[in-house]
Amino acid sequence: MRRPDSARDDQSVRSNDPREGDPRGQPRDPFDEAATARAVIDARGTVTEWSEGARRLLGHRPSEIVGRSAAGLLADGATARSRSGTLDPAALDPAALPDTWSGTVTLLHRDGGRLDVRLLAHRRTTEDGATEWFLVSPLPRADPHVEDAHLLELVFAQSPCPMAVYDTRLRLRHVSEDMEGLLGLTEDDVRGLRLPEAMPAPEIDNTERHMLRALETGEPQHLEFSLRLPGHDRDFAWAVSIAPLREGDGRTRGVIVAVHDMTRQNRAQQRLLLVNEASTRIGSALDVVSTAQELADVAVPVLADFVTVDLLPEVSRGGAETPAGPLPGQVRLRRVARQSVLEGAPEVAIELGETSFYPDSSPAAECLRTQRAVMRRVTEDSVARWERTDPRRAAKMRAFGFHSTMAVPLRARGTILGVATFSRHRSPAPFELDDLLLAEEITARAAVCIDNARRYTRERDTALALQRSLLPRALPEHAAVEFAFRYLPADSGAGVGGDWFDVIPLSGSRVALVVGDVVGHGVQASATMGRLRTAVRTLADVDLPPDELLTHLDDLVNHLAAEASGGQPPGAEAAGDVGATCLYAVYDPVSRRCSLARAGHPQPAMVTPDGTVAFLDLPAGPPLGLGNLPFESVEVELREGSVLALFTNGLVESRERGMDESFAALRTALAEPAAPLEDTCDNVLKTLLPGRPADDVALLLARTRALDASQVATWELECDPAGVAQARRDAAEQLAAWGLEDAVFTTELVVSELVTNAIRYAQAPIQLRLIHDHSLICEVSDGSNTAPHLRRARVFDEGGRGLLLVAQLTQSWGTRQGTGGKTIWAEQTLPVADI
Repeated sequence: MRRPDSARDDQSVRSNDPREGDPRGQPRDPFDEAATARAVIDARGTVTEWSEGARRLLGHRPSEIVGRSAAGLLADGATARSRSGTLDPAALDPAALPDTWSGTVTLLHRDGGRLDVRLLAHRRTTEDGATEWFLVSPLPRADPHVEDAHLLELVFAQSPCPMAVYDTRLRLRHVSEDMEGLLGLTEDDVRGLRLPEAMPAPEIDNTERHMLRALETGEPQHLEFSLRLPGHDRDFAWAVSIAPLREGDGRTRGVIVAVHDMTRQNRAQQRLLLVNEASTRIGSALDVVSTAQELADVAVPVLADFVTVDLLPEVSRGGAETPAGPLPGQVRLRRVARQSVLEGAPEVAIELGETSFYPDSSPAAECLRTQRAVMRRVTEDSVARWERTDPRRAAKMRAFGFHSTMAVPLRARGTILGVATFSRHRSPAPFELDDLLLAEEITARAAVCIDNARRYTRERDTALALQRSLLPRALPEHAAVEFAFRYLPADSGAGVGGDWFDVIPLSGSRVALVVGDVVGHGVQASATMGRLRTAVRTLADVDLPPDELLTHLDDLVNHLAAEASGGQPPGAEAAGDVGATCLYAVYDPVSRRCSLARAGHPQPAMVTPDGTVAFLDLPAGPPLGLGNLPFESVEVELREGSVLALFTNGLVESRERGMDESFAALRTALAEPAAPLEDTCDNVLKTLLPGRPADDVALLLARTRALDASQVATWELECDPAGVAQARRDAAEQLAAWGLEDAVFTTELVVSELVTNAIRYAQAPIQLRLIHDHSLICEVSDGSNTAPHLRRARVFDEGGRGLLLVAQLTQSWGTRQGTGGKTIWAEQTLPVADI
């Protein structure tokens, strides 16, 4: 239980004046602690503390009352009156009281007299967790009414809140000192006037209407408005509270008007809203110029009347890294964005896209040199300096009355990007420090977004350059097909994808048509696309059928995925994000048959010569990279002049329409018989992609051709070595009929070697075929699946020189497997006149 300090037992009353000192020269306590009676009662009702004020009130010294029951202080038959009514004195039992209690209690003075005491009691918890009550009561003053009236008079006159009192006729009676300053008039100047007579303005008329409403209804009124006061150059935000003044009998005697200056809070709220708007509006697109324009749009008109954004030339082009340190001396900048409160921005001196030099004395150059924001008043001297270096800019500054400017550097991730300049010429108030901080905040946000756009542009350009280097720029003409193609990179934040296409010449005048799409975007997708395109060409060179080629390509994608995931198998949880879809088709102009297979790719369209469009029903097959799943080929016969349309999903996938609608639109765009393929490509893209695509698009159109029967000669051979000579004679006669006498000698040697090998090492049936196209192709087919290998014969070997001789005499040779055996072919280049 706490006990009061014994030195407090005989405290004397202290003066209210803090300037008075005690005899020892120490300053007095300015609060006059003895003017309040205080006591503490524990949970058992025992007094534990007793102040000097309590001694003054009831006469008991602390030594006489501390440790005794508080109930002994109650007068016999005492009452306890609270706001809710009269209570029994037992209600003073601490356990029965609420956490806070106030009321009047009759207590006993030390001399036996009875006192009605206003008491305020608080329940509280001590440091050791016990409950106690803290009771306080103010000591009575000698003449409180006179003192209170004087204080109230001082309160009204010197209130920090401007106030005015109006009578029931809404005529002014009294104003505070701050209200006099607000009006710019003294109380004697305006006493007896209505508010609109003292300060005419539309907002003031509305205020008087609210004053009248307060008089009529007896209810307080509140309104807010902006108003420019006499002698000020900017609007102030005001919150006005109006309350009726009532007598004790309820009669309304007038109204009191209190005005609160909310300008600072209002400006702070506007700045916060501007920062929030900047965070949502700036950086909506990964484009440098658009992002700079968003910064200018956000700042006008809330912060500035005119805003320009100038970037270093290499930044505006999305180029290489910019300087990390300060830029000394004059700087060269390109104007990329502007905004003005005036329509058409007539005050602009540098047009969009123009490059201008800023002298070292200019705010733009200074902020880039110091890497700090600069705030300046536009003076006649500063305009004169501009006139010496840029008269056009100086003339605009004078014509439109520029008076205040801020230049804030655009700096992100340690690199300098440019400068944003904020100016005022219509708003009369100059920029303040808070405006500079706000400009720095939104400019810093914009700088990061501009840097993101610059980096994205650079990466996208790199990916596009890589992709263009890996895609065919021009495809060689081929006798089997006439073709046209289009490639469109994505115009979105996703970046460049991995779509590709190819036309690959094969043996026997055949041709392979390929379209593929790699999962993902960016440089990695482009690199993966290049690897897959190279792999397809390599696999096509060994004349694999479409289903087998896709199987080998699937194995390659699995290996790439394992590499991307750090060597883990593709099925592992952390497998790399590598995958692709592909459509592979092989067309033979001799048989007019086309073999196709797809791996998760959209089915191709076939357009007959009469314009009928059908989408080929091919087994979908799994996308490349799933592994251990089969692919299936389908063979179709095509009429000469038919068009095959191969494309990636970027052509038919759209947020605006479903897949069925897209395929229907594609069908309509393709249904033009005998139309030039270039025109058909343009029509397809115009119909399905009126704007830039959201994903990469590859489109390949191929119109089939057929070799005339007169261009192909075929002989069935017996498994008899004597038939080799007859094969040479037949070949020579056919070449003579084609007018290719110059090729007879070489062709006889090739036929002799290939037919001899087939008869000696293979099995029936054996067939010899000559194809006269842009080149002369000699093919020997047999029923064996064993492929020959080229080797160099040693000096004393009797065999082994046949294929070596064929390889040296012809342009190329090779072997392809078929369903019933193999075919060895050799191709000779013909003189231009013989083609």
